[in-house]
Amino acid sequence: MVISGDKGLSPAARRQLEKEIADLRAQRAALAPQPGEQERTGDAADQADVIDRAESAARLERQIADVSAKLEHGAYDSNLLPDGTRVSLRYADGDEEVLNVVTIPGEDVDSLTSDSPLGLALVGAKAGDEITYRTPRGQAKATVLELTPPKD
Repeated sequence: MVISGDKGLSPAARRQLEKEIADLRAQRAALAPQPGEQERTGDAADQADVIDRAESAARLERQIADVSAKLEHGAYDSNLLPDGTRVSLRYADGDEEVLNVVTIPGEDVDSLTSDSPLGLALVGAKAGDEITYRTPRGQAKATVLELTPPKD
């Protein structure tokens, strides 16, 4: 299976991860003690605030590490459709739709994530196959009209 983009990430997914890591770093910086703040030896409420901020900072550090790993190693899972795969479907009601598979959800309304129920149902499918997948309203069916992997 061909993988598009750098380490399985499309340019849009890479930009989104870079923005996410910048936002996380900004949140972490906002938690840092301000000048003169450490000099206070306040009451239990002040100490609780310090503990809460330390726990939040640790959570942000873990998130930053996760996003950094995705940027460095990619978010591609060989058991899923690669980022950039184009899928054309006909649903049971006759409607047709063309979607792009993404590894990282974003703002693109014509996309589906590779690990969504529909994305998982498409793994191994080819044109003409009928697939079944789970939706909030129950099982749904669609026919694969076309499934085009990304180009190098």
